[in-house]
Amino acid sequence: MSSRKAAAALSARDWGILLVLCGAIFLEGIDVAMLNVALPSIRADLGLSTGSLQWVMSAYVLGYGGFMLVGGRAADLFGRRRMFVLWLSVFLLFSGLGGFATEGWTLIVARFVTGVAAAFMTPAGLSLITTSFDEGPQRTKALLLYSGTAAGGFSIGLVVGGLLTAVGWRWVFFAPVVLSALILLAALALVPRTPRPDRTGQSVDLAGGLTVTAAVVLLVLGVERAAHTSLVQTLGTLGAGLAFLAAFLAVERRAASPLVRLGIFRNAALVRANLVGLLFAGGFFGFQFLVVLYLQELRDWSTLQTSFAMIVIGVDAILSPVLTPKLVHRFGNARVIFGGLLLAALSYALFLPVGADWTYLAMLPALLTLGIAFSLAYGPLTIVATEGVQEEEQGLAGGLLYTSFQFGAALGLSAVTAVNVSATASTSPAALLDGYRAALWVPLAAALLATLIGALGLRGRPAVTVAASGVPADRAADELPASH
Repeated sequence: MSSRKAAAALSARDWGILLVLCGAIFLEGIDVAMLNVALPSIRADLGLSTGSLQWVMSAYVLGYGGFMLVGGRAADLFGRRRMFVLWLSVFLLFSGLGGFATEGWTLIVARFVTGVAAAFMTPAGLSLITTSFDEGPQRTKALLLYSGTAAGGFSIGLVVGGLLTAVGWRWVFFAPVVLSALILLAALALVPRTPRPDRTGQSVDLAGGLTVTAAVVLLVLGVERAAHTSLVQTLGTLGAGLAFLAAFLAVERRAASPLVRLGIFRNAALVRANLVGLLFAGGFFGFQFLVVLYLQELRDWSTLQTSFAMIVIGVDAILSPVLTPKLVHRFGNARVIFGGLLLAALSYALFLPVGADWTYLAMLPALLTLGIAFSLAYGPLTIVATEGVQEEEQGLAGGLLYTSFQFGAALGLSAVTAVNVSATASTSPAALLDGYRAALWVPLAAALLATLIGALGLRGRPAVTVAASGVPADRAADELPASH
């Protein structure tokens, strides 16, 4: 036991790096949550239509999800600290500009650029952790603290956003500026400089970057807007996204230095982690959206009451660094993830019979169970998705995982919205309740499918088999002759 604790012990330098990176992921979580709460006030003040208000959220999702893969690879190619500091500065600047917006289009542009900045900053931060801490107890501890902080940022943001909006919605944008500035100063002081990555023989895959960004942006846009546009427009957007995706795959097969080395997908554990992450995020965000609608539309709860009701899900911020590492050490990542997915499915099932007059105590078991589920699934998924990946591809692995989370969130929100709208016959309380109950099957189905995929890893071999030369199996397979 003592040797394991010694192996996981972090130095003062380690804690400094972790403080900065946890601060950044906390910033990203609190920024999104605060804006969610402030949307009604923004619409009232700027006179935005429902469509324009939707774009305030969609613009960030498009920038974040669309540029994540490019952002992850940029960290590998141009330096993780350099990309982190640069794009944190952009995040700071455009968050502040959003607070000065007087028209809808300026706010939408500011949110899009803020999303792009987050797309470069977040995988750079994750890859700084995975390359600064040795694989094993140290990295596990660091990643679980990191994931707990991310969850805490979102949960705390719901309450802080309600409080700031009561003062004035512009503070929802100005508060992250102050936090960004503090994190930026700490990053410059505490994150050590590293030598420039050796890019000898590696060119920037511009064609791959353009095609995959276009593909992801169009696919996310198609999913995000599915409930607000016609079927023809949705299918056209998704079809264009799939065409760009096919073009991207064709480019990557021929590129000398591909943006995404396709051999990385031979890592079965990485693929499972990304699929499970997509489904888990879809269920998690779709469920929270439905609960907010239920509390505010049907029960007429205030924004602040809703925020405090939902904060119990933030128990994962406590459990992730305290309980999850012990469970991972004893049972392994795959079993802990599987347990988290089962609890997520249980949480959604507990909320299925929701009534028009449920007390908060009746809702509490489902919300608390979901918080525990998140603490068990999110951190270990991050570990599995980056475990055994070569150092020069850690940014790519992080970009893939966060793209999966973001696309899953967009898919889940769109799916529950579509089902809710189609199942709601009128605006009567009974009809609204029918719509919520029908839509609640979407996160449950997503959680059950994720559980099925997660079960495939329970009896499998370790995530990555390392050849005698020290080369991961997926890269070794790339180097074998075609006849093998």
